[in-house]
Amino acid sequence: MRVQVVDHPLVAHKLTALRDERTDSPTFRRLADELVTLLAYEATRGARVEPFDITTPVGPTTGVKLASPKPLVVPILRAGLGMLDGMTRLLPTAEVGFLGMVRDEETLQASTYAHRLPDDLSGRQCYVLDPMLATGGTLVAAIRYLFELGATDVTAVCLLAAPEGVEVVTSSFGADAPITVVTAAIDERLNENGYIVPGLGDAGDRLYGVV
Repeated sequence: MRVQVVDHPLVAHKLTALRDERTDSPTFRRLADELVTLLAYEATRGARVEPFDITTPVGPTTGVKLASPKPLVVPILRAGLGMLDGMTRLLPTAEVGFLGMVRDEETLQASTYAHRLPDDLSGRQCYVLDPMLATGGTLVAAIRYLFELGATDVTAVCLLAAPEGVEVVTSSFGADAPITVVTAAIDERLNENGYIVPGLGDAGDRLYGVV
């Protein structure tokens, strides 16, 4: 398993604005969208391509195109939806699946309440969108579900991660698992309520308001 913290001044700048409690929901959504596009650039560095012959106005050449089967982008509802546009901006030909997962605030365990995915993910590169890798339970459940459908290459794109969450994912699947986590930062720790410190609060609430 590989963990990549994207070290870039624009990433740090946008993340700082996201953390600020004064940032309102419309601004938060825009910043999250922009930040995900920057993270997606690194997350797709290993995207599979195949040779593709074209003719330019000057002459023939061989370039590349995304290989088949198409990549699959999987936002985890509801907060992951706020990351979808930023990801598909770089992968407009990718297909999109959905996983609805909810965390029990007492046990901190995640359960699936909805899904819309292909029946067979064999040979497909999957990109999971989950803003906060906190306790790790949600991401572990999501990746395990994708593996059960035949996925063998999963990249998780997270705005923030906690050391505890990274450790849970690593211990759940092993250090050699075909999993990559791409994040803007790994913060200090989790608090007693399972929130990342200093973090940015509840990503879903800050994206869409408290419901």
